[in-house]
Amino acid sequence: MSLKPDKKITFFAKLFVFVGLVAYIGYVLRQQPFDWKTVQAQFKTVRYPAWWLAGLVGLMPVNWGLEALKWYILLQRVERTSYWSAFQGVLAGVALGFALPAQLGDTAGRVLSLRSGQRGAAIGASLVSGGMQFYVALVAGAIAWAYHLSTVANRNTTAGRWLFILLISLSAGGILLGLVRQKLVRWLSSRQGIDRWAIYWRVAGYYSDREIGLALIVALLRYCLFSVQFYLAMQAVGIRLQPATSASGIGLVFLVKTLTPAFNLLSDLGVREAASLWVFAPYGVQVPVMLTATLLLWLANILIPVLVGLIWVWKLRIRR
Repeated sequence: MSLKPDKKITFFAKLFVFVGLVAYIGYVLRQQPFDWKTVQAQFKTVRYPAWWLAGLVGLMPVNWGLEALKWYILLQRVERTSYWSAFQGVLAGVALGFALPAQLGDTAGRVLSLRSGQRGAAIGASLVSGGMQFYVALVAGAIAWAYHLSTVANRNTTAGRWLFILLISLSAGGILLGLVRQKLVRWLSSRQGIDRWAIYWRVAGYYSDREIGLALIVALLRYCLFSVQFYLAMQAVGIRLQPATSASGIGLVFLVKTLTPAFNLLSDLGVREAASLWVFAPYGVQVPVMLTATLLLWLANILIPVLVGLIWVWKLRIRR
């Protein structure tokens, strides 16, 4: 039985995306400085490394489950859907976001998973979701930077203190934005010239304080889980630092990764590696060991979800 022309286009579009993502995954893996001999030698210095790795991988579904919960909460203003559908949309977004720049792939995967045609509003909801995770990383990063300045003397410079002031100011600005968001949305929607784009941000004014609060709590829980996973990866390769030092370093790595424009040539892996090396350099952490820890985190939190998300990429509603 032959397919109709529109179904043929849909089929080949999905096939192109699917094969392209698989090929890109292979390319990225070949580019990574993953030396199995170094990793094996490092694991021998750690007591029960398998337990640390099991914890790291075991928390991965919880990590993305929390992201799906946040998306589910925010999506209810756009489309009444189930948590499982929201979870599928998140995984599809992870897979597409692996190869596409910035948040384009992540948003596309979520929006194309919807059943309704409210995709403009869904884009706005996706931006709100990403903005919340950004804000949590910003506030935690400001606290982490303050601790870093107090413990690393050569970085406690005028520039470093000005950066702290900037981070605190942005954190305060986030609170103000949350308080006036509904008035701001109405004002922007009434301005000629930009009102045509109102469909993308209008949904931000629909959320109640309770919905915003719940989503922010989930974003905070997910950030804490991120941090625990990073800590487990560090423990697995034998990086032993004071808990406060580890927490501040992890907070700074996530802050840099969040603030750096993600053009995603390596799906944020290169950014995380560079940030980790800079942040933990004053504590004498060896470069190959730190790279191994960041790569383990990437494998658990990005590559495995991407491979699972490929299933849902195939089910995206591209034609509509």
